[in-house]
This record gives sequence, structure tokens and C-alpha cells, in this order.
Amino acid sequence: MKTIATIGSGLIGSQLARLAVASGYDVVVSNSRGPETLDDLVAELGGRARAATAEEAAAAGDLVIVTIPLRAYRDVPVEPLAGKIVIDTNNYYPQRDGSIAELDDESTTTAELLQAHLPESKVVKAFNHIGFGDLTTDGSPAGTPGRRALVIAGDDADAKATVTALIDGFGFDVVDAGPLAEGWRIQRDTPGYGRRDDAETLRTHLAEARRYRDM
Repeated sequence: MKTIATIGSGLIGSQLARLAVASGYDVVVSNSRGPETLDDLVAELGGRARAATAEEAAAAGDLVIVTIPLRAYRDVPVEPLAGKIVIDTNNYYPQRDGSIAELDDESTTTAELLQAHLPESKVVKAFNHIGFGDLTTDGSPAGTPGRRALVIAGDDADAKATVTALIDGFGFDVVDAGPLAEGWRIQRDTPGYGRRDDAETLRTHLAEARRYRDM
């Protein structure tokens, strides 16, 4: 894996691009407004980065991060992501995204929506429960006592192993919540959301999570 692409280059996407470049990856960034609006970010990131359209980024990335408002998930290009690992960072905020019935009744999760939209891709939930600023400040080497941990969820074991290695390289331990259907355990308002937990504490918080209907 040599190239990481982002579909979305806002607060989270730009931070993940910084981490990727610092970790030695080539980066292709994109947003909904056009590559020319990313000139400043690309200049900051340096020679390993370039801007592109979402379609071009999806085609270029060996691994692609979708980090856009959830309401726009249907705009993610499908064909160029077939067979690829796609990281979903999204959270559901009804005041921003509007009402999504299957999330309101908790019959699915945000990552499962994206997986249904990308049937030939391997979606892994990650990076949705950490503040964007913490991404570049809270990492530490493997084995550091109290190292901060991040949750992943996904249905493909190999894809999760790849994302686990990526997150470890970015400076965080990884806690596997299980399949995509369990990704709700780290959605907004759950015990582990936004917390600086080590792996043991984060596992406890995942176990303590309750559905909105049970809160």
C-alpha cells in the first residue's frame, strides 16, 4: 500500500492526510469543491501530495478514506472503489445530515449504509470517535504505557488487519469492535466517544455502550 486517498479534505481528512505523509505514504486529496480549492493544503503537505477530483482520488488510492458529511454518502464514487479498502469516518448528526430513517430506528449503522452503497468495496469503520486535533498530537510509539486506542469495525478480516497496521503506524493502539453492525458502540453519545482511552478502558466503554432507544 503506497497511496492513501481522501474523499473529503475537511478537518478530519486534512489531518489524516498529514499523518499519511508523515508516515511515508503518497496522498491524493479531494473534496466537493474542486482540486483548485486544495492548493494550500497540498503546498503544506509537500511533494508526496496532490489534489484531484473525488473520482480521480478513488481511482488513485490503494486505500481510500471517506470523510464527508454523512448526508452526502451517496455521492461517493462506486466503480473506482470496487475491491478496495475504504475507511469510513462518518458520524450521524441529524441537525446537519437531516433525518435518515434507518439510522433513527437503529436498524443499521452509518458504515453499513456506506457498505451498501459500495457493495464491491471493503468498508472499515475508523477515526470517527477522536477529535480532529488529537489525530496529530495524541499518537505515541507502540508499547508506550497508556497509549491511546482507537476502534475499528468491519466485515472483512484482511481489510481490518490492513487498517489496524495503518492506525498503529499513526501512533495508536487498535480495539476491534467486530463487524460493521457493531460500529454503533462508538457512535456519538456512547461512553468511549471522544475519550482518551487506552485499549483496556476502551474495551470496557464498548461493552457499556447502549442503543439510543435504551438510553
